[in-house]
Amino acid sequence: MRAPRHRSAQRRAVVAVAAALLAGGCALQSPPAPQETRSQALGSTDVTTPWRAADPVPGTVQDNWLGTFNDTQLNALVAEAVQRNPDLRVAATKVEQATEQLHIAEAARRPQISIVGTGGIKVTDASSALTGIIGLISWELDLWGQLRYQREAAAVSLTSVQSDTEFARQSIAAATAKAWFMAAQTLAEQQLAADMVTSSEHLVRLAGDRLRIGAGTDQDVALANANLGVARDSLVQARYAHQATVRALELLLGRYPATELRARPDLPALPGPVPAGLPLQMLERRPDLVAAERRVAVAFNRVGQAKAAELPAIRLTGNVGYIASDILQLKQDYNNPSAGVGAKIVAPIYTGGGLQAQVELMSAQQREAVAQYAKLALRAIGDVEESLAVGRVLVERETLLAAISVDQQRAFDLAQTSYRVGKQDLRSVEQQALSLYATRVNLLRVRGEQLNQRVSLHLALGGSFGERAAAVSDAGR
Repeated sequence: MRAPRHRSAQRRAVVAVAAALLAGGCALQSPPAPQETRSQALGSTDVTTPWRAADPVPGTVQDNWLGTFNDTQLNALVAEAVQRNPDLRVAATKVEQATEQLHIAEAARRPQISIVGTGGIKVTDASSALTGIIGLISWELDLWGQLRYQREAAAVSLTSVQSDTEFARQSIAAATAKAWFMAAQTLAEQQLAADMVTSSEHLVRLAGDRLRIGAGTDQDVALANANLGVARDSLVQARYAHQATVRALELLLGRYPATELRARPDLPALPGPVPAGLPLQMLERRPDLVAAERRVAVAFNRVGQAKAAELPAIRLTGNVGYIASDILQLKQDYNNPSAGVGAKIVAPIYTGGGLQAQVELMSAQQREAVAQYAKLALRAIGDVEESLAVGRVLVERETLLAAISVDQQRAFDLAQTSYRVGKQDLRSVEQQALSLYATRVNLLRVRGEQLNQRVSLHLALGGSFGERAAAVSDAGR
């Protein structure tokens, strides 16, 4: 009767040791806060004062910027792109992978249970030596936080991937809007080129009429035909540019690039000025920068995991089973079913410097994550400043070109009248027509650039194209 009492005492001792070790397990160190990462990455760079490239507009950064263009077809196209774009489908699988990595890390902290069975079918007088079933359980005590650091790294990595995916959604929405505006712009350029062809054909007829009545020359006719050829070539180029833009838009939407999408016939009006907030607010709300900051936290937890791997590990084990045999005789004090518990400790003594190298590797990756954050943050600040500066220049150019277009239209009308009455030769009319066409095209392109700049500004500021359901920057903190 002493053996059972002895085993019971062993079990109680193992359980007591395990409870003591669990109670004394070290707490995890917290990764650097976002503001600490920004300070470490950007140093003395001032991100608390207004943007330098434009006068500040009161208010906070807008979400739902897509609605400011008042274009229902654009809204539908963006929804289609977000649903079907292949790049976003790839990004969605990355979120799924990060989610499963978190599940794997969480599973490593839980007890592992398995069953082993043995037996057979008797076909001769002989039979198997042992038959029975055994249940096994093992549980690694996370004394130093190795498994907890692994779990935290996986959890923060998931929030980082989710933020990257959100920025990819915003980028696809912005690219779709830009392509839609470009399709409208190139369609309008195509119409201007067609108008230029019509005007050139009219001048060819005028040159022929003047030649027949003796007021013109063969040189005027040849010049008019040559300019008509140039105008027709410009029309061919404009058609190709429009078709190429539509194909690119269809690919963004996940469609076959068949140039079947019909663009709107004109450009929408540019919405009013938008609030830009402060650089610090941009750093806090842009999903790609949130993702970069979270990668610093991931690297921090990887360092903690590597340091914990240098310390001893303890694994508790237990089993319960029923064993029988037709051949072997079990000990007299062997009871069925049987059960037992135990513990195993593994303490690394010499690994050739591998564990220390792992710590140094993870530390270097953490420094790299901070440097990458600095790179992305400064680039984002530059994107906003450049977009604001370009917006100011485009407003000035649009005002100037609109006035020039009005004056050149009047000059062209007067030149045509002078040519009809013989006060001016054909070359002056053609030069005025080309100048008017070039100015109209430039004005159209400037207005298209204004729309693209506005979309780029919203993307750079971190404004969402739809209503923001939850603040991405708060995820996982």
